[in-house]
Amino acid sequence: MTEEKIEIRERPTWNEYFMGIAELTAKRSTCLRRNVGAVIVQDRHIVATGYNGAPRGIDHCAQRGGCLRRELGIPSGERHELCRALHAEQNAIIQAATFGHSIEGGTIYITHAPCVICAKMIINAGLTKIIVGTDYPDDFSSEILAEAGLKIVMFGDETG
Repeated sequence: MTEEKIEIRERPTWNEYFMGIAELTAKRSTCLRRNVGAVIVQDRHIVATGYNGAPRGIDHCAQRGGCLRRELGIPSGERHELCRALHAEQNAIIQAATFGHSIEGGTIYITHAPCVICAKMIINAGLTKIIVGTDYPDDFSSEILAEAGLKIVMFGDETG
């Protein structure tokens, strides 16, 4: 009888797994400026995902010929109300609500740190942990989150 060699592969940590799904989700984005993905997790189970894009049934910027914020020269992190898209975090929170899933006490994995609008939604949704892949230019967001007792954890700074 010959011995069969079993190959042992390195499994991703939970944080790597969920951030990888957030990165894959971002590929569905319709935003012309930045592709963002979010995954909401409870007890190591995915509850909802979201990416930045126009609301259901509404044309996204590419279908309309361009990004209004880009045309107006609005810097990143400012004047969110002029964007056609919902943010990834908003879409993930809405998806959870649409399907009747409480996300209280959950973790959100986001490819980019949240803006202040999303930070306020994350606080009120009862999410307790935020893990992000990269920073975003919104100091007020960090201030609001800190006041609420939430900290943005950069992916890789936390063990899985």
